Amino acid sequence: MCAIVEISGKILLVRHTYGSAKGRILVPGGFVEEGELPSKAAEREVLEETGIVAAARSVFAAQFKPSQWCIVFEMEYVSGEPRSDGHENSEVLLIPAEEAAERDDITNMSREILRAYIHDKDNVLEKSGYVSRLAKPGEYEIYGV
Repeated sequence: MCAIVEISGKILLVRHTYGSAKGRILVPGGFVEEGELPSKAAEREVLEETGIVAAARSVFAAQFKPSQWCIVFEMEYVSGEPRSDGHENSEVLLIPAEEAAERDDITNMSREILRAYIHDKDNVLEKSGYVSRLAKPGEYEIYGV
């Protein structure tokens, strides 16, 4: 999963240090740990990678491949100052979405996410307050209902 965090009109991005995205910028994100809700993973990854506290507000997009899936959360900035984790990323940037989407050093997926965000940022699945009676709080979420 990954996250769109807008702070004062700019998008939070990181410069990756490994893999196919090494040296390129992308929206922060990562993997869901066992037993973790994807929204909580997005919040954790944003904090770990950037020092920013953000809360998942809605689902903006989803990408599916046979070997993996990615949910793109639109996040609300809560607090913190952007800083690199010094491990997974070498730099944290705040860039207007329009500018970031046109950069040569952005990953293709992040470029497409930002282009969609620029075109219609309100096209989201909002988080519902409904919790299944069979689930404990913090173990269930539904979006778009």
